Amino acid sequence: MARLNFGRLLTAMVTPMTDQGAVDFQAAAALAEKLVATGSDGIVVSGTTGESPTLSTEEKEELFHVVVEAVGGKASVVAGTGSYNTQASIQLTDIAQRAGVDGLLLVTPYYNKPPQEGLYQHFRAIAQSTSLPILLYNIPGRTNVNIELNTMVRLAEIENIVGVKEASGNLNQVAAIRSLCPSNFLIYSGDDSLTLPTMSLGGVGVISVAAHLVGRRLKEMIEAFAQGKVELAEEINSELMPLFKALFLTTNPIPVKAALNMVGQQVGGVRLPLVDATEDEKKQLRGTLEQLGLA
Repeated sequence: MARLNFGRLLTAMVTPMTDQGAVDFQAAAALAEKLVATGSDGIVVSGTTGESPTLSTEEKEELFHVVVEAVGGKASVVAGTGSYNTQASIQLTDIAQRAGVDGLLLVTPYYNKPPQEGLYQHFRAIAQSTSLPILLYNIPGRTNVNIELNTMVRLAEIENIVGVKEASGNLNQVAAIRSLCPSNFLIYSGDDSLTLPTMSLGGVGVISVAAHLVGRRLKEMIEAFAQGKVELAEEINSELMPLFKALFLTTNPIPVKAALNMVGQQVGGVRLPLVDATEDEKKQLRGTLEQLGLA
């Protein structure tokens, strides 16, 4: 399989909600279009930032269709179809493929904490069920299990597992993946603040939260680094770092949804068990947005 180039900047898109807490599909289409217009090469739909744990299968299916219709052909559309249930992940993967997405993002199973062989068999089973290219999503801070290096190397040998969103925060792990996996195995930073360090170790870019607000500037940073304009990339990174930090002052996607609402991109609130940002958190966010001229 040719390794699909998803692009360097993908946005893990929030799922807009109405005041009644229903998914706002019209707002989702508009947001996807705006993200592409402001620098995103691709959109991740129904990832953790999109509140996937509290979306129904029917809502996810409709989101896949809506976003593919809105930006398909102009940007890559990657569906979050992973979970802690292998068979359910396979079924959702089939739904996503029939909706016309370009690829999949599969999070490491959470809560049931499988051993490394369980991880390997889980991802292998999903990969064998589809012809779509797959990005793994390694985020041990949320799932309580890390894809260890030997397992990552084995997974990279599977034809349609083409890369990883690496959010372990461990740059030594990133370096080791780059060293031992095929040269065309895509490594994306899962943290905006680690985009440049990850790229310096051979990563291709980032699956971003901050791109909801500073997509053009973030794209400029990534392209500058890729072109060897390291000083410019570092300058932009320093400029954006307060936002990178502010967007994680509490559980994602609470801050980014609050920030989007502040700048006039109405995306509603979050679903329980998440709760909306506190007044103090909103004050901190607003200060950062004003500092960057965004609000």
